Amino acid sequence: METVENLIDRAGAGRSGDRRRPEVTAPVPYAGSDTDVMKLIVGTLIISIAVGYLAGGRLSNLANLQIRWAPLAIIGFVMQLINPPGHWPLAMLFGSFVLLSVFAFVNRHVLGFWLILIGVGLNFAVIGLNSGMPVSSQALAASGQENTIGQLTDNADSYVKHHLATGDDRALFLGDVIALPPPIGQAISVGDIFTYSGVVVVIVGGMRRRTKTQPAATPEVQGV
Repeated sequence: METVENLIDRAGAGRSGDRRRPEVTAPVPYAGSDTDVMKLIVGTLIISIAVGYLAGGRLSNLANLQIRWAPLAIIGFVMQLINPPGHWPLAMLFGSFVLLSVFAFVNRHVLGFWLILIGVGLNFAVIGLNSGMPVSSQALAASGQENTIGQLTDNADSYVKHHLATGDDRALFLGDVIALPPPIGQAISVGDIFTYSGVVVVIVGGMRRRTKTQPAATPEVQGV
């Protein structure tokens, strides 16, 4: 029967022979970013639908919008929420903007999509110029995200898609420099304003859209 000392020695030898792969941690978005973006999206949809009803529209009329290649928008949006290890999140962010740009372009015939296309293009430009979206510390503080400033400063390597804005960033006026105070609590960009405004125009215009119907036939009056 093995003694306790022998068991300990064998366990130690087994551990020393183990070759463990280095742990790779996935980059994470800055605190609350996905949640705040969802709040902004939901808020935009609610406001758009409310304005559409006030303008005499119907939600059922949105089914008449001729939206093309809708899966591109879904895939592009999901790609922005995925954060795999390494620099893949930034590559996926670029890929998502390509898909969203194509989606907006092929639907430019729909009222409001030109605004979306401009907004996506502006965000794509500033992210491409700076290898990520620069976020203003003043906008973070004004939007109630003071804790995020420290996170972006102390863990810069963990945040691939966003970084704290510096004097080295180019076209900083296109970055996340506009503060939306709580309850939204989000720093947004000029491109975001164009994009969300386009969404409002698409929904309100779609709700007010009237389907073309054939005029009712008038009965013929026979002479006496």
